[in-house]
Amino acid sequence: MNSKKVLGSILLSVSACIWGGMFVVVKMIVGEIHPIQLVWLRYLIAMIFLVAFSLLKREKWQINWHDLKLIFLIGIIGNTISIVTQETGTWLSSAQTGAVITSATPTFMVIFAWLILKEKLTSVKVISVFMATLGVVMIVGIHLTGKHILWGVLSLIVAALTWALMSVLVKEVKSYSSLQTTIMSTLVAIIFLTPVVMTNTTALISINFFEPKVIFCLLYLGAISTAVAFVMWNHGLKLVNASSSGLFFLLQPIVGTLLGWLLLGEGISWGFIIGAGLILGSVWVSIRFSE
Repeated sequence: MNSKKVLGSILLSVSACIWGGMFVVVKMIVGEIHPIQLVWLRYLIAMIFLVAFSLLKREKWQINWHDLKLIFLIGIIGNTISIVTQETGTWLSSAQTGAVITSATPTFMVIFAWLILKEKLTSVKVISVFMATLGVVMIVGIHLTGKHILWGVLSLIVAALTWALMSVLVKEVKSYSSLQTTIMSTLVAIIFLTPVVMTNTTALISINFFEPKVIFCLLYLGAISTAVAFVMWNHGLKLVNASSSGLFFLLQPIVGTLLGWLLLGEGISWGFIIGAGLILGSVWVSIRFSE
């Protein structure tokens, strides 16, 4: 098996597992901090770690206008629209519903990779996506109840669509490292979100930043879920073809369900066991048999 593909698979898997925990963390804190403010704060924290890491690595920066335009789009589509709609959708619905809807991400990635990158739409990719999506549905089920569920579902669909498009566009960036791409796309998101956040400074000031739960959630979302996971995901995308890499995104609901069992006392059904097997099987099929 190709060593680059193995490394890429590991990076994508770890990133997806970190984001699986993110659903639980967002549900813990989003009642106290509005989704847009939460995304803005996590990016500010992430930038501190990202820039510090870049300085330690002594990375050389250059200007490539073609790639800068792509990174600008990545920042708007992925770091801004996708993350805001994901956290808004999770807020308005549930972590389980979020996991089901975002399971559409690999399907969108296969389509975008076919349209933009001209990757072959093989039977292996189609079968892998079908196995993984079926696995997610078996794990979490579909619970569409709640006053604002429609808006939540629509937000999550937008999140899945935009994340898939962003993940494909990242593969087109050639002259910047994964860390540099993450730094610049995060900066784009901060610039676009700042005017919106500043329109309601009262809500921002009212946040108790010394509360242990707030500190933990912001550090997890900013340092781990954004700074660490984004860099690993972006680097992994460059090592694994776009249509297959989307399957690793589906490890999120496995981790989310396990954390719900460990931290919230939620039960694990046979559906989870079978679904987890399908997801892991889909990833293995994609790695083993794809070109």
